[in-house]
Amino acid sequence: MKDFIDLEGASGALYRFRLWREGAAHLPMAGNYVFVRPEDESVKVLAVGECNDLSQVLSRWSNGTRRGATHAFTRLNVSRGVRMAEFEDLAANHKAARLSENAG
Repeated sequence: MKDFIDLEGASGALYRFRLWREGAAHLPMAGNYVFVRPEDESVKVLAVGECNDLSQVLSRWSNGTRRGATHAFTRLNVSRGVRMAEFEDLAANHKAARLSENAG
């Protein structure tokens, strides 16, 4: 699996995500994340999420959100407004589960 993937939102914007290697710690920072599995030459996005503390994402991974995913990728984004806009843009373009602690 590549260390970085670029995912397109419905707007056409590209968002770069970094692989979160299994067993590695993550900074407790806000951001977006995706759960994916390899598919042909790319990845299939199975879940798009956003949260205030990315270090907690893998606990969500183990709580039934895996949905067949084999890898987690994260994108740091402290600004809630920008983070939510990116989350909505990505979710609108990918037929995937939406995992948000701030959607309302």
